[in-house]
Amino acid sequence: MNLLLVLKIVGRVLLFESLTLLPPLGVALWYGEDPMPFVSTFVLVAFLGAFLASLSAPPTFFAREGFCCVGMIWVLTGILGSLPFYLSGAVPSFVDCLFESFSGFTTTGGTVLPDVEILPQGVQFWRCFSHWLGGMGVLILATAVLPSLGEQSQYLARAETPGPFVLKLVPRQPRTSKILYAIYCVMTLVVILLLWAAGLPLYDAVVHAFSIAGTGGFSSKNASFAFYGNPAVDLIVSVFTLLFSLNFGLFYLALCRRFKEIWKSEELRFFLAVVTLSTVFIAWDLDPGHHQGILESLRYAFFHVTSVISTSGFFTEDYALWPQFSQMILVLLMFCGSCSNSTGGGIKCARVLILLRTLRRELHRLAHPRAVEVIKLDGRVVEDRAVRTVLAFLGCYMLILCAAGLIISLDGHSFSISFSSALSSLSNVGPGLELVGPTGNFSALSPLSKLVMSACMVIGRLEIFPILILLSPNAWRRT
Repeated sequence: MNLLLVLKIVGRVLLFESLTLLPPLGVALWYGEDPMPFVSTFVLVAFLGAFLASLSAPPTFFAREGFCCVGMIWVLTGILGSLPFYLSGAVPSFVDCLFESFSGFTTTGGTVLPDVEILPQGVQFWRCFSHWLGGMGVLILATAVLPSLGEQSQYLARAETPGPFVLKLVPRQPRTSKILYAIYCVMTLVVILLLWAAGLPLYDAVVHAFSIAGTGGFSSKNASFAFYGNPAVDLIVSVFTLLFSLNFGLFYLALCRRFKEIWKSEELRFFLAVVTLSTVFIAWDLDPGHHQGILESLRYAFFHVTSVISTSGFFTEDYALWPQFSQMILVLLMFCGSCSNSTGGGIKCARVLILLRTLRRELHRLAHPRAVEVIKLDGRVVEDRAVRTVLAFLGCYMLILCAAGLIISLDGHSFSISFSSALSSLSNVGPGLELVGPTGNFSALSPLSKLVMSACMVIGRLEIFPILILLSPNAWRRT
């Protein structure tokens, strides 16, 4: 392990991340609020980054260093990002500050705050801005603007990319990162303009656009989008949470006018089929007991299906009060999650497809032991190594989910609360069921449970392996 080079890269990224504190600082100054929480955090992060970046280290850097670097960056980002909450006094408990910060950067969207509307505007902005920073990935952003990372960026991108396959649009990874962030910024700007045109105040449009783009769930209103009661706003939110849940490589294909290749994406077709069927089934289950007519049921069903499968966590009503059939569908969507190389969380549709095709292959082998069958995705053969990695990921995912749920159950809450809390944090969804449902929060959980959920948020956002490698003694041995 080339620890000195890992720390040096961490320092460079922290130097860049210190600049992300300037926009909320500007908002605090604009609204006449105390700027010192952001100034103090900026100085601390910049000083720490400068110190680490000044270290001298040999240039050896491989996948192991990449995974450890990504894990350290995300842990430090969550810890340092909690300081504005704590120094401003908006969140008195430091454990709660950590929870809120990790929930923001991992785009989980769960909160421990019973009243978010009393937060200072600068802190509110930082809270939602963290969704935007974490949505595409803080290290993907760093590789786009820090050319000094050079070839090391490919290992960082591989460790941070959500999904079983690394997205590389062009030969050089920094160029790919720039393309991704250009698409990301343009889409965010479009959301801001549409929400503003639909009647939201500019500030509300900006902070909600950050949350939509990052498929997080933070809102400046306690009632989330139910506060506005605007069908046009609901439609904008639903459509764009779906778009940000798609593989960003598809947007690049659209810009290149390679539309036939887009529809060849089996993950895209699977994702859209799941959204359509889930919306229809929930609307059928809700009508007419909960809403006036099938159209209104479809409206609420579509909003919450897109919110959950994208792992955004927005709401317009409390789906914890819906029939059990509808709640079960939403829980299954929490597992499934969005597409690979998107800003969403969950297991990812590509992994679900590989799992289903692996099961089909194994059943076929039982009936025909001599048969040779390969697994394909988008017409390409999926190597056995990739299949094993997917199965290992799913096994680790279930073990961590069970362990986290077991620890949270020590608080004495119901199974639904304990299990959905663990699932929502590991899949980066946000709200769970019952007490921790859309209209609730996680303030009733113990500090231990909040720390466990914070760890699950990072593990889920980085898709398990970088954190496991970071904690593995073998990764730190010199070779």
